[in-house]
Amino acid sequence: MKLYVFDHCPYCVRARMIFGLKKQDVELVYIQNDDETTPVGLIGKKAVPILQKEDGSAMPESLDIVRYVDDNYGEKLLSDVVRPELETAIKQIGSYYNHLLLPRFVQLGLPEYETQGALDYFINKKTAFIGDFAENLAQSAQYIAELQQDLLTLETLVLAEDKANGQQLSIEDIMLFPMLRNLTCVKGLVLPQGLQNYVQTMAKLSNIELYSDKAI
Repeated sequence: MKLYVFDHCPYCVRARMIFGLKKQDVELVYIQNDDETTPVGLIGKKAVPILQKEDGSAMPESLDIVRYVDDNYGEKLLSDVVRPELETAIKQIGSYYNHLLLPRFVQLGLPEYETQGALDYFINKKTAFIGDFAENLAQSAQYIAELQQDLLTLETLVLAEDKANGQQLSIEDIMLFPMLRNLTCVKGLVLPQGLQNYVQTMAKLSNIELYSDKAI
């Protein structure tokens, strides 16, 4: 199987997680951010992640990929239950955290920005979404201050460092870890200890590197 991804994409991290958690082999294919030909050829639109199955057919949509792999390879691992309060906390952080993340992604040396065309494509597209990258970076302190408070709330909902609900790996973990993993690229952001333990544990279980060593 092949999994077409961007490294920074949280939905791609969702799909990567299930392979790591189940110790199931998959070939990761990092495409350039401006590559429209590959995804359109596979699924008819520009979107990742895309799973190319063993029979050659292609599947989009991160949670569909997660459930397909979980259901068809080895013993089922994940519960489908998602607590409404956790989903609400994730949505709250997700409503503004890209102001911190997007201007940093382009400085991390990620494989999807290897060409100038890919870099320009991303910057132009995302500038239309959040505004000027330099201005967003200059406002980091205010976003970090807001985030620190929201993370304290989130920490109360993470009940074990190897499973958010404290009982079983679930779709909650598939939703939560990618968001927290991306936040490790923000220098000066201090994750509450419970979330820090969770992120480090889930990174090991999922075999997905954090950005801590190159935070900006």
